[in-house]
Amino acid sequence: MAALGWYMMSIEEQAGSNWYFELHKSIGIVVALLVVTRIAWRINHRPKTLPPTVPVWQTWLSKVTQTMLYLLMVLMPITGYLGASYSKTGVKLFGEETPRWTLPDHDLSEQLFGVHAVLIWVLIVLIGLHVVGALNHRFIRKDGVFQRMSFKRQR
Repeated sequence: MAALGWYMMSIEEQAGSNWYFELHKSIGIVVALLVVTRIAWRINHRPKTLPPTVPVWQTWLSKVTQTMLYLLMVLMPITGYLGASYSKTGVKLFGEETPRWTLPDHDLSEQLFGVHAVLIWVLIVLIGLHVVGALNHRFIRKDGVFQRMSFKRQR
């Protein structure tokens, strides 16, 4: 989504660019639904506690990072949807008009898209931090924390 977003912004003024914007919005709505599903699943499937060999600061950083990841997974589609809702083009879902909940407001739309743009950079940094942490546990510490992330049942 980030790559598509950056690409569509780079061709914003070109003919045919609207297709990319509509695709980004449509995929964003699907991602939002998947995030809701993931949160519902996560509420009922709590992870095992970290082993006592994991330093306290890493446990704290893990919790903060995961909380921020979930928060950003919620805020990204909300800010994008609201920004598009306040734009003059509105929101289409794979070509179908969605209800207009707002009147167009260019300034508010641009502010929301500005927040959306900042949030993607924060999300990318957090994803990178999460990946580095996971790889650290998998290849350096080899403490079983990485395996907790899989869907396989742990014994």
